[in-house]
Amino acid sequence: MVSIPKTIGEFSVLPIQLPQLPSLTLPTPATHYIYVRRNAPKIATEDDDRSLFLSNVPVDATEELFRKLFSSLVGAGRFESVTFEETRRQRREFGSDDEDDSEDDSGSDLDVMPRHAANLKSLQSRKRKREASGSGRDADDDAKRTSNSLTQQRRQAKLPATWPRTLRRSGSTAVALLADAKSVEIVFKAIAKVHKSASPAQYPLWPTSSALGPSWLAGHNRMAYPNHATLLASVDSFFALFNNKEAEAAELARRLRNVPDEDGFVTVTRASGGRSAPARQEDAVSARAKQLAKQEQQRSDMTSFYRFQLRERKKEEQSEMQRRFLDDQKRVAAMREKRGKFKPEA
Repeated sequence: MVSIPKTIGEFSVLPIQLPQLPSLTLPTPATHYIYVRRNAPKIATEDDDRSLFLSNVPVDATEELFRKLFSSLVGAGRFESVTFEETRRQRREFGSDDEDDSEDDSGSDLDVMPRHAANLKSLQSRKRKREASGSGRDADDDAKRTSNSLTQQRRQAKLPATWPRTLRRSGSTAVALLADAKSVEIVFKAIAKVHKSASPAQYPLWPTSSALGPSWLAGHNRMAYPNHATLLASVDSFFALFNNKEAEAAELARRLRNVPDEDGFVTVTRASGGRSAPARQEDAVSARAKQLAKQEQQRSDMTSFYRFQLRERKKEEQSEMQRRFLDDQKRVAAMREKRGKFKPEA
C-alpha cells in the first residue's frame, strides 16, 4: 500500500473511502483526501477556536453528509454546522448575515444596479462614515430595515433555480463548526488514528447521496422550464428593483454634487436634467487656446527640471552651433570659389 503523508504543511490529511457507483465497479474503492487545519481567518471571530478549515471537499458535499462523516469519525454531537466556500464569499462581498439565504443565491444588489449607481455606491459609503458617529440607534434601525427590504426584493427578483442541488467546485473549501474546542483536538486525534489503518477499506466511508444520479437530472429537466407566471413575476421584480436603484442613484448624485469628501475633493456627478446648453464658439476656442498655452508652459518648465536634461540640452545647443558654423564655412568657401572663377569682360 502506498504510504500517505499524515500532514502536508499545516494541513492534516484525512483519507476517506468513496462509495462504489452502480455504473462503475472498481477492484479497490476510490480514495478522496480532505485537508484539515485549524481555522485562522484574517479577521478573527469568537468561533475560531472550535472551527476547522477543510480543503478539497467532495463535489457532492452537503451539511448532512459532513454531519454523518464526523459522526462516524468522532461520534455524534460534536458537529454543529458547515459553511461552504460559496456562502462565505457571498457574505464577504455583500455583507449578508442572513442564514436563510440559499447557497445557490449568487445574486446581489449589484446585479440589478445601473452602472451610474454602482459608481456612486463607494462614494456614498465613504461619506456615510463621517456621518455615522452622530446617527445613533435610529439610523442603525433604519439601515437594518432597508437591508431586510432589499434582501426581500432581491429574492423576488431572482430567477427560479434550474438545479435541485448544487455541486461543489473541484478543490473548494469549507469551514466546519464543532461543539467546542475540545472537539477540534478529538478530530485531529481521530485523523491520526485513521492513518494507522491497514488498508483503504478501513478509511471512513463518505456517505452516499440519494439526491444525485437519475433523480437529480430528472429534477433539472423539470426545473429548466419554470412556470410562466413565476418567471414573469421574477422579471417584473427585477426591473422594479432596477428602476428603484436608478432613482436612488439620481437622488444620491444630487446630494453628492458640490459636497467635498473627507479629503476635500468635490465629487463630479452627472446632472439629472441632461446636458447643459453648449458654450459659444469663441468661448470654446479661447478655452482651447488657454489649455494649449498651459500645456506648453508645463512642458517648458519641465524641460530643465533634472540635471541630465540640462546637460543634454546644452550638448544639443553646442552641436547645433557647430553644425551651423560648418554650414557657414562651406557657404563662404563656395562663394570664394565662385568669386575666383569670375573674369570680367574686356
